[in-house]
Amino acid sequence: MSRLAIVFPGQGSQSVGMLADLNRSDRVIEETFAEAGEVLGQDLWALASAGPAEALNSTELTQPLMLAGGVAAWRSWRRAGGIAPQVAAGHSLGEYSALVAAGSMQFDDAVRVVAERARLMQEAAPPGRGAMAAVLGLDDDVVEAICREVAEDQVVSPANYNSPGQLVVAGDSAAVERATHACLEAGARRALKLPVSVPSHCALMAPASKQMAAVLAEIEFRTPAFPVLHNVDAVARSTPERIRSALIDQLSAPVRWTATVHAMVKEGISVVAEAGPGRILCGLGKRTDRSVEWVALEDSGALAALASRFTENGGKQ
Repeated sequence: MSRLAIVFPGQGSQSVGMLADLNRSDRVIEETFAEAGEVLGQDLWALASAGPAEALNSTELTQPLMLAGGVAAWRSWRRAGGIAPQVAAGHSLGEYSALVAAGSMQFDDAVRVVAERARLMQEAAPPGRGAMAAVLGLDDDVVEAICREVAEDQVVSPANYNSPGQLVVAGDSAAVERATHACLEAGARRALKLPVSVPSHCALMAPASKQMAAVLAEIEFRTPAFPVLHNVDAVARSTPERIRSALIDQLSAPVRWTATVHAMVKEGISVVAEAGPGRILCGLGKRTDRSVEWVALEDSGALAALASRFTENGGKQ
C-alpha cells in the first residue's frame, strides 16, 4: 500500500500568476489569499495574480504569500477528497504551511508570525550586508570545509542542504564571494550568487532568532494531527514547546532538506506531493531519490488524479 507525504515550498517558488490553474477549478485558492490579506490589510491575491514581480519578491511580502499558497493548495487537496498524509514537511518558510495543515497553528496566527519573521530577518541583515549562493557539483563535506577555510572573521556556512550535489551557502557578502570562488576552483560545476536580500539560515540571523522566541511565545500551538519533520534535524515534534524551539532554531540553522527526504523514504513513503506554487521541491526530490513518485499539486489535473488514489474513504492504492 502506498504511503503519502506532503511537502510545502518556501521562498523562491513564488511567481506572478501562481496557482492560477488551481484557482480556476477551486476558488478556495483565492479565498485563502483573501483571508491572509485581511490579516495584513493587503490584497495578496491581486499581487500574486498580477504582480509586479518586484513586490512579489520582496521578503516581507513573499513570506505571507508563500504561506497562503501552501495552505491554499492544501485546502484544495482536502476539498478534492485527498487524505491527510502519513508525514509532512516544509522547506524553510514552508514549515509554517505544514504546521497549519497539521492543525498545529491557526492560519491567521501563522500569517502574522511569518510577516514578523520576514521583518526581523530583514532587520538582522540590512541590504548589502549578507548574501547567499548556490553551489552545484561538490560533495557537502567539501563545501563545508571551504566555508571554514575562507570565513576569516566573517560568517559563511551551509544554509540549505537541498539535494546531493546542491548546497546553498549564506553569510557576509564578502565571505560568500570568497566561498564561491573557492568552490569553483575546487571543481564545482556552478557557484552562483542568488538574488535575495536576506542571508537566511546562518549565524547572521541569530538576532532574529532571539526576537522570534518572543513572537512565538504568544502563539498557541497544538499537537500536530500528523508528523511534521522540522528543518533543523528532519525529526518530528509533538509538544508546543519543542515545536516553538525548532522554529526559533530554524532561522539561524541550515535547512536539512536532503536528510528530510531520506527520513520520509525511511518511513516507507512512496509518493510525495508538493503543495504550493512551483515544482522546486519535486525537482530536488527527484535528484535525491528517484524511487519515490513526486507530484506537483499546482496542476489541477495532477491534484485530482492523486486525490482519487488517496481518498478519505481509505482508497489508498
